Amino acid sequence: MIFGAGATPAHLLVVPVLLPLATAALLLLIKGRRGLKAVINVAATTAGLAVAVAILLGVHADDAPAAFGVYLPGNWPVPYGIVLVADRLSALLLVLAGCVGLAALLYALARWQHAGVYFHTLFQLQLMGLAGAFLTADLFNLFVFFEVLLAASYGLLLHGGGGDRVRAGLHYIAVNLVASLLFLIGVAVLYGVTGTLNMADIASKLPAVPEGDRGLLHAGAAIMAIAFLAKAALWPLNFWLPGAYAAASAPAAAVFAILTKVGVYAVLRLWTLCFPADAEAAASAGFGGDALVWGGIVTLAFGAVGMLASQQPGRLAAYSVIASSGTLVATIGFDAPALGAGALFYLASSTLAACAMFLLVELLDRARQVEADPPLRDDGQAPPPAFIDAGPPEVTNLDDDEQALTGRAIPAALAFLGIAFGLTALVIAGLPPMSGFVAKLAMLRALLDQQTPAAWMLFALLLVSGLFAAVALVRVGVRHFWTAEARPAPRLRVIETLPVAALLATTVAMVLHAEATLAYTRAAAEALHAPRGYIDAVLGARPVERATAVKAAVR
Repeated sequence: MIFGAGATPAHLLVVPVLLPLATAALLLLIKGRRGLKAVINVAATTAGLAVAVAILLGVHADDAPAAFGVYLPGNWPVPYGIVLVADRLSALLLVLAGCVGLAALLYALARWQHAGVYFHTLFQLQLMGLAGAFLTADLFNLFVFFEVLLAASYGLLLHGGGGDRVRAGLHYIAVNLVASLLFLIGVAVLYGVTGTLNMADIASKLPAVPEGDRGLLHAGAAIMAIAFLAKAALWPLNFWLPGAYAAASAPAAAVFAILTKVGVYAVLRLWTLCFPADAEAAASAGFGGDALVWGGIVTLAFGAVGMLASQQPGRLAAYSVIASSGTLVATIGFDAPALGAGALFYLASSTLAACAMFLLVELLDRARQVEADPPLRDDGQAPPPAFIDAGPPEVTNLDDDEQALTGRAIPAALAFLGIAFGLTALVIAGLPPMSGFVAKLAMLRALLDQQTPAAWMLFALLLVSGLFAAVALVRVGVRHFWTAEARPAPRLRVIETLPVAALLATTVAMVLHAEATLAYTRAAAEALHAPRGYIDAVLGARPVERATAVKAAVR
């Protein structure tokens, strides 16, 4: 099958899965030679990002609200074979995964790739799991790709060793194993009720489910939703996240910024597909919507308070991920396309900002570590703090009028850290002129049209959480840039600063092209809340005739 505009071959859909799988296998065969592994990893990740962009442009080339690319890898008819589907939502998340992955990988080339033998292999398997989870249209294959990305994340979380990582890793593994078990139970129940695992086929068969089995249907959906929401860090299932993300190495934590969005994506895809408000089976219409709304609101409040209470930048960044997940889950339950458009814009903005923040956390900590005990003055007293006027020193430069030249030149590395941290803080807090402000403004405008207590509560929390985030980030900035003792300038490598700059440049580009970006997310939200297009596209896919396939191969 071909994309809506006919400009992109459907075989491109399988590349985001096969490319990292083949790269991981190749990297396993190479013994030693980290330089060669790094080159292969960067080339494959860059190619994967290019393919993701091509898929996004392919599904967006059609002006219709619903544009899909459907691919049958085994050439089996639906719903018996594996199906890969790309729409605007999955294409957006593919591009986000590629951006986050490439940024984290480039950062890791400076130091972290040397901390473990299988870093590059695990990294590619992580990208494979992410791509498969976003593209699959089958519940069991969604479980398989979930396990692939989780298995890789276990290794990446423990990458570099250390007691804190092992302790946090055990909690992380235990929680995700329980969630995976619930996932399997939910899938088994749904299969028992509907007789299929294809998501589009499940949605088409739900109206025909007998009333006597509808309670079992809801129970299976609820069990599976608990698994997804645990991975999405919904309160109270998110106790594992702050410790795990704060303990992970900087590139691993940066990739983890998008892992919670996989759980959010699964909930968004299945809920809008199977339980839309206008469902033919009125008994299941909007099932679980209130739980999503209020669960997301509580999670947002928890994340905002966690940010305000955090003293370590790593934990603050982790709580910002929780707050963003709560915001997204809450917007899902309203079943409002206008609110969904702003939420998808916010998803992209918050993911890029969280990735940049996790990379910056290590650079900030490193800048403080060079602040060793300052040398004492001749009188045995410590020197005054930086940026405090202590009078001209005994030996100083004089201007033409023989007046002391005072002031301090800010080193380029410290200036970069300050600017990058400030811009990232603006995005996370949702302050102008960065992309976080555009996203929150779009959501606030949509919430004004809801006129419900839950909408007013979310409206207020979006404002309060932004205030809490701003206070917490300003406090971290003051501690790192204003009240520190005099210290030598931090030494940063270009390969470490380039990914952070690229991520922030992407958020700036989202602001400069806010109208086009919002048009894309609006079209994605409208397609999600009109699931008939997705169902028809998947169920209408037909295997390629063998003779046609042979002729195409000869050509």
